[in-house]
Amino acid sequence: MFERRLYHHIDFGLLIAVTVLCLLGLTQIYSAAGGWTTIVQTQIYAVVFGVVALLICLSIDYRSLADKSHFIYIAVIGLLLYVLFFGAVRGGSRRWIDLGVFNLQPSEFVKAALALVLAKFFGESRRGGVTNVDLAVAAALTAVPLLLVAQQPDLGTAATLIPVAFAVAYVAGMPMRLLGILALTALLAAPVAWKFALQDYQRERISTFLDPSQDARGVGYQQIQARITVGSGGVWGKGFTEGTQGQLRFLPVAHNDFIFSVLAEEQGFAGVIVALGLYLFVILRSLEAARLAKDRLGAYLVLGVLASFTFQVIYNITMSAGLAPVKGLTLPLLSYGGSSMIATLAGFGLILNVRMRRFTN
Repeated sequence: MFERRLYHHIDFGLLIAVTVLCLLGLTQIYSAAGGWTTIVQTQIYAVVFGVVALLICLSIDYRSLADKSHFIYIAVIGLLLYVLFFGAVRGGSRRWIDLGVFNLQPSEFVKAALALVLAKFFGESRRGGVTNVDLAVAAALTAVPLLLVAQQPDLGTAATLIPVAFAVAYVAGMPMRLLGILALTALLAAPVAWKFALQDYQRERISTFLDPSQDARGVGYQQIQARITVGSGGVWGKGFTEGTQGQLRFLPVAHNDFIFSVLAEEQGFAGVIVALGLYLFVILRSLEAARLAKDRLGAYLVLGVLASFTFQVIYNITMSAGLAPVKGLTLPLLSYGGSSMIATLAGFGLILNVRMRRFTN
């Protein structure tokens, strides 16, 4: 558990940056939702629960958590199986467990659970290098939750698990030539996946991304409006709650997937630079935590959590700017989403945990 002497080793710079991003997210959600609504209240509750999750993940030694990682992994898989059969259905997707007062999305917690179990697996290997058997086991551990999440269907969240596996395996010693082989295999398999793996609406999103005007009132609508929203902010923005695209509901789900577009419209290029600077600071400080980790387990855990976070940030921002196909991926710490907020803050609790305990035995 938490020792008082460890307090002095907490990375308060990282903690402050994460806090500022949460507060920035709350203000932009307030604006995008049209004032003090249940959406804002729910997000505030999520931040509070997220802080509790962060403190729990910070207080318990990450090595103790890693020792129980297989139980955490199995528990999350059990929740995903429950969702698959009994989950609440919204918008054609079965992703949530209805708990009455709020909806829990277990897929958000898979990222941290997978990072823990892979860090434990690779971190305690006593062999000289990573073998093909090790990589096969890691691939199986990743494939199980990935396929379950994809069945919901939620390909966006499923895709965030891939960077976790690659980051941990690569740093653990996965050969570069294997990355090349996997990339070539993915390229050759792309036509087959396009024909048989993707659903019609997913193919439409990709084709419309290349030319949104071909379905400007349908699939391409969100992408066109996102570009307009970002571009209309100019250098200094239109002002807090003064954005036309977000306030007048031209931009769908502005408080969720496209919160960055709202930020760009209201705070302009200057606000975008501040937000990007905060994200860059968080990523660099987390990388430093991995570098300073006292053992491989800690380094792998930090990189696994950070890989998913970084991928999600980059994809959401490029999507909001119209540079990537529209996919239901939230912007961590800024977008509306209770489970996403709690899981993200829990992940940073693990990162802070590793750095804080770099001097312990």
